[in-house]
Amino acid sequence: MKELIIIGAGPAGMAASIYAMRAGLDTLVLEKISPGGQVMLTYEIENYPGFVEPVEGWQLASNMEQQARRLGVTIESKDVEQVRKVQDVFEIKTTDGSGLTARSVIAATGASLKRLGVPGESEFTGRGVSYCATCDAAFFKDMVTAVVGGGNTALEEALYLTRFASKVYLIHRRDEFRGQKILQDRVRSNPKIELVLDTVVTQVIGDEKVKAISLLNKKTNKTSELTVNGLFIFIGFSPNTAYLPKEVLNEAAQVKVDMHMRTPIGGLFAAGDLREGSYRQVLMAAADGATASISAYEYITNKEW
Repeated sequence: MKELIIIGAGPAGMAASIYAMRAGLDTLVLEKISPGGQVMLTYEIENYPGFVEPVEGWQLASNMEQQARRLGVTIESKDVEQVRKVQDVFEIKTTDGSGLTARSVIAATGASLKRLGVPGESEFTGRGVSYCATCDAAFFKDMVTAVVGGGNTALEEALYLTRFASKVYLIHRRDEFRGQKILQDRVRSNPKIELVLDTVVTQVIGDEKVKAISLLNKKTNKTSELTVNGLFIFIGFSPNTAYLPKEVLNEAAQVKVDMHMRTPIGGLFAAGDLREGSYRQVLMAAADGATASISAYEYITNKEW
């Protein structure tokens, strides 16, 4: 039985593992795919302290993983299906049928990008519909693309697309963006980006690949069709929490925590984008992970940090 099992190896999970190892806890990290999390899909990060110049997302994630491994962290590839507490022990069931036990658990599985849920979206995913400009932008060199969304991610990805695409339509259902002002200013001043506001996508059209999208203006109810080669969707996130006990989740399936990242179940902690109140920032996820790890140490040892 481990003293601490951390589920997820993104910035929150890696930060938690670093603090846990330095505290001498017998720790194991479980990761479904590969270490890094959503930050792996981010082209550049320029607001993480300690980097004078912007750092690429994959590089920051790699640095975190290497730092954790240097301290002796073990990362196993497993997809967690269920976490439950039986008396004072957490039982963790994985999709490969194996079981693990721990005295405490930190859930740090982040969130997944939401889908539009319109006709054609699923059919053309990978054939013109994408959720990662950093991954797929190069396939659209000198082509026309569209980005859907109004937050930081949508603005950042639209800007990144201009490095490759000849034109980028930025489609948002409201008349104002939610993203940071510095990103809004960059978007508005970029000659390759054309704003399409108060508008939603209602259908993705194509044959072998995407050829166009159907649009609806929410103010005028006017419909139109826009010819594009690619559609990039960034409309928010859904927390990855299906494996957790229902009593620790709110109505939006986010994990309920206090300022110490403690959930309503003693010994179960949460950190990063899956918790309620998260601002979905790399720095804040790492801080959550550190906080959760300190709280786990105090829970296990009955001592203050």
